[in-house]
Amino acid sequence: MAYSEYLADRIRQRLSNSGKIEEKKMMGGLIFMVNDSMCLGVDVDKTTGADRLMVRVGKLPYEELLNVKGSRKMDFTGKAMRGFLFIDPEGFDKETDLDFWVEKALEFNKMINSK
Repeated sequence: MAYSEYLADRIRQRLSNSGKIEEKKMMGGLIFMVNDSMCLGVDVDKTTGADRLMVRVGKLPYEELLNVKGSRKMDFTGKAMRGFLFIDPEGFDKETDLDFWVEKALEFNKMINSK
């Protein structure tokens, strides 16, 4: 499984007080489950070799968040998965940018786990 352990550690630090955290190796990378729901993931883009972040944001803010630096549609199979985004390195290299994406993922996670 190819993913940046450094990026994974950066995410672990941010999730440390977010509830029940599980890590699962899947989809060619590492997925962070928060309160039994997929929240964030890290892997390597096979085309570019660059690290990337996978963020589950839900369908409501999806279109708006596509306009944020570094974000693009998540398309593992060639078909976009609405509610999930890939974030390229320019969108998470800065600590404040990674904070933004972790916050967006946790907002959606809280919403689906409050039902």
